[in-house]
Amino acid sequence: MAAGQTSVPAGIRQTRPNVNPRVTIRQAMLEPGRPRHAQISDWLRQRIEEGSYQTNEKLPSESQLGEQFDVSRITVRRALQTLENEDLIYRRQGLGSFVKETRVSQRLVRLTDFAEDMEAAGIEARSRILRFDAEPASADVAVALDVAVGEKVFRLDRVRVGDGEPFAFDRTWMMPFYAQLLYDHDLERETIYHILEEEYDIPVTRGRFRIEAVNAEEEVAGRLGVPVGCALLLIDRISFTEPERRVYFQRRYYRCDRVAYELELSRMMPSGEGTDDEIPHTEFEPVFKDRNADA
Repeated sequence: MAAGQTSVPAGIRQTRPNVNPRVTIRQAMLEPGRPRHAQISDWLRQRIEEGSYQTNEKLPSESQLGEQFDVSRITVRRALQTLENEDLIYRRQGLGSFVKETRVSQRLVRLTDFAEDMEAAGIEARSRILRFDAEPASADVAVALDVAVGEKVFRLDRVRVGDGEPFAFDRTWMMPFYAQLLYDHDLERETIYHILEEEYDIPVTRGRFRIEAVNAEEEVAGRLGVPVGCALLLIDRISFTEPERRVYFQRRYYRCDRVAYELELSRMMPSGEGTDDEIPHTEFEPVFKDRNADA
């Protein structure tokens, strides 16, 4: 490599050579009366969302955008900063601005499973089954499933994979009745929700969640391919069917570099009267992140 050249990190794609930025950008005319930086960010956002620019593809440079829109670099930088704040692009010093991996959110106002969340984000989901057998219920499992300590339960351990990479590791405990319904199914591709609801007409009606930050212990770290002690997102979930029967208790460890949760709250109740005890949430959703974008 010649002296003074900047290397391009793996995974980053340069601007397509068969696209003339000058010709493409000239199609966008700025309107009077609106901030010019907002119009530029709107123009770029639309082309990212429609797929004109692909993940890790380089956007036109600041000078190119400034020349074609006839604005200053300060205006262009404000437009790019808006897109960066929206998590649509990332910037590399000396290289330029690049499109981040699309992060499509799956709302958890409605109860969903892993495969549904990943499908909504455009990610191919699979599971690697590590074990599926019986064991006596520990104290915390007994409380979660409302059974006696030592009672026979079945434990299912899985690494949850998205596009070939581990996103999560979970342990799921359930009563023998529900476990035996899963025996003849491909648990690498089928989810518990799908099997129970589609094959046996057992609806999973609600779930109770508890979310906390933990450090990865040796086994979990090994399953997820992260260092021991790495920060993880732990989600405990109890899923219920009718009438208030507990289907399973699940403990899932998410890699923090691959997923975050976003919560949107409404201050007012639908009636217009807000209370301190009942503040409704309107969105609660996982957002899947590009592992390389913040490297």
